[in-house]
Amino acid sequence: MQISVKDQIINFKSAGLRLHGVIGVPEDLHASERRAAFLVVHGFGSNSDSANVLQPTRVLNDFGYVTLRFDMRGCGKSEGEFGRVICLEQVEDLGNALAFLATHPGVDPERIGAIGSSFGGAVAVYAGGTNPRLAAVISNGGWGHGDRKFRGQHRTPEAWARFIKMLEEGRAYRARTGKSLMVPRYDIVPIPDHVRENLERQKVGMLAPNSVEMFPAETAQSMFDFRAEEVVGKIAPRPLLLIHAANDSVTPTEQSIELFKHAGQPTELHLFSGLDHFLFAENSTRVWTVLRNWLDAYFPARRRP
Repeated sequence: MQISVKDQIINFKSAGLRLHGVIGVPEDLHASERRAAFLVVHGFGSNSDSANVLQPTRVLNDFGYVTLRFDMRGCGKSEGEFGRVICLEQVEDLGNALAFLATHPGVDPERIGAIGSSFGGAVAVYAGGTNPRLAAVISNGGWGHGDRKFRGQHRTPEAWARFIKMLEEGRAYRARTGKSLMVPRYDIVPIPDHVRENLERQKVGMLAPNSVEMFPAETAQSMFDFRAEEVVGKIAPRPLLLIHAANDSVTPTEQSIELFKHAGQPTELHLFSGLDHFLFAENSTRVWTVLRNWLDAYFPARRRP
């Protein structure tokens, strides 16, 4: 059953920058009631209007949760240098989004989780491991070890050499000019043609309008250095759900498997056959069923007596 939702366009501050967001409040929420809530985190260079954000936001609202989808700094409608995507800065933005959502009258401030896809999944896991106020974490197609992830994405020796050369040139250019070397998104994270074509054919929309196409080389370096794997164990005893395509052609599936190995309990890992990297965008009933069952078990929208 689809529940009607009231959308509230909001702004909040992070590192002095104004970030854009939309709070979704289920209309069956009573005036004196406080519900569990989710921060819905977008992927690499995308924004809060992507299908990988809009679909889980809708589903979570239908399940009874308050949601906040928002644009990280430098993305979408938020302030900041457009395209400057730095992992730890996004972790900071997520923390400030959490603090803002905790003040909402319809939200239980002790029961706010984060759900993210791909890059957003990695950021959500890292935030969960470093911010004890985050009550639950869901990662879809996320990653935990930047170096190993990139080796899996740039598989041939020639591709890996090109990637490493790009990082070196970015550092040298910055040292020489004080400016950033700009690089195309697919030189950082390759996405196979068949995935792009399949998503277009289904009219799913892989990228949101105003997505970033060119990034500073520092973005790739920050991803290379990012190690959510090292902090994922600190999420426990708060619940963690890891979702991944069994044969992911964008982010290697081993990334979620290794996160699971490093995690504490309670943690669940679900691998889905027949789907690819953009699981949420494909609007799979199988995925939503797993999500619903996990939420009912570990993080229901309403507090149990």
